[in-house]
Amino acid sequence: MRKFLFIIVAVIVVGLGGCFGYRYYYEFGDGVKAGELNFFVRKGFVFKTYEGRLIQSGYRSSQPGSIQSNEFNFSVTNPRVADQLMRASGKSVELHYTEYLGALPWRGMSEFIVDSVYSISGEPNNGQLLPAK
Repeated sequence: MRKFLFIIVAVIVVGLGGCFGYRYYYEFGDGVKAGELNFFVRKGFVFKTYEGRLIQSGYRSSQPGSIQSNEFNFSVTNPRVADQLMRASGKSVELHYTEYLGALPWRGMSEFIVDSVYSISGEPNNGQLLPAK
């Protein structure tokens, strides 16, 4: 009976670990967003994370009769990328991001993690990503 109980508990623990890993560490997608960097801050009580908002051109409406700008909220884990974005507030930027299925407190408040900067203020970086590491 103990061996059976041990196997059941082990299967449950491995299953929960797999679900956690899939939800928070599986890279769901990646892409590039461009727009004006509205703000970029470092904040948090326990885990200090870098958070930002990109305002994209165009409008969308979640309710009939209203107009709202397209906003892209994101987090940054790399201090080098964060330093570039700290100096680019209010400028036009092109960002490469990775999307996860869930946010972790030490990774940031968003599921979108920016890992590289393509360009700032329309000054391209020869079409190459700035190294993230």
